[in-house]
Amino acid sequence: MAPNDQTSEVTQPALVSNADDRRISTLLITIAMQAEAMPIVKRLDLKKDDGSLFPEGVSWVRYHGTYKNLNVNVIWPGKDANLGVDSVGTISASLVTFASIRALKPDLIINAGTAGGFKVKGANVGDVYLPSDVAFHDRRIPIPVFDLYGVGSRKTFSTPELLKALNLKIGKLSTGDSLDMSPEDDKSIIANDATLKDMEGAAIAYVADLLKVPAIFVKAVTDIVDGDKPTSEEFLQNLAAVTAALGEAVTRVVDFLSGKLLSQL
Repeated sequence: MAPNDQTSEVTQPALVSNADDRRISTLLITIAMQAEAMPIVKRLDLKKDDGSLFPEGVSWVRYHGTYKNLNVNVIWPGKDANLGVDSVGTISASLVTFASIRALKPDLIINAGTAGGFKVKGANVGDVYLPSDVAFHDRRIPIPVFDLYGVGSRKTFSTPELLKALNLKIGKLSTGDSLDMSPEDDKSIIANDATLKDMEGAAIAYVADLLKVPAIFVKAVTDIVDGDKPTSEEFLQNLAAVTAALGEAVTRVVDFLSGKLLSQL
C-alpha cells in the first residue's frame, strides 16, 4: 500500500554513507534496454566480452573497457530467449545487478535509463535527472510494517558536487513492473512524491543496499505520464533522441567521476 502517516515518519535508508573515502576505480552501469545501452557503449568505446563472466545460458550482456583510468562495465539483461524483446522490469534488473556486483566488485553503480515524467512535477521530454530517492509503487501489502517494506523507500547516494557541476535536475523516482499506470499505482506514486516513473530503479537500489555498494541513478524522460499522449506511443516516438541525450549525460557523469573519491561526489 502507499505510505501512510506512519511511513512518512520513518527515516529512509541511504545507499551507503558518503564518508567512504575509496577512490572510484570500477564502475558498474546497469541498463535495461539495448537502445539505452548502445549510445553509452559507443561514447565510452567499450567492447563486448565473451560472456564468461555470467552463468552459462543467461542472456546478460557486458561491454567493458578503460575510460579515463576507470574500469567501466555496461551491463544489460539482454533479450528474452522466447520473445526476443529486451528483458525489462525488476526481476531481470535485480538478478543481473546482483550477479554483476558479485563478479566485478564495483566501487559505484550507475543505473542509467529512460523514464516517464510527470508534468505536474515539472518534467519535460528530454530532461535528465539524478533522482534523490527511489521507491516502489506496485508492491501493496496492507499490513503494518509490511506496507513500509513494500514501498521500499531509499535515499540514493548523495552527489551534491556532481549535481552542481553538471546542472542536472533532481527529483524522486518510483518503480513498478508495468508501463501503464493503474489508479492504485497513481495513488502510490503521488504518495511517493515522484517526479519520475520507471521499471527498474528501486529494484537496483534494493540490491545495492543489500550488498552495500553506493548507487546513483541517471534517468532521461521519454514520455509525460500525465500528458495527453498515450505512453507507449510517446515512448517509442522519443526513444532515439532521448537515449542519445542519456548517452551524453552518462558520459558527462563518468568524466566527472574520473579521479574522484566517493566522498568528493
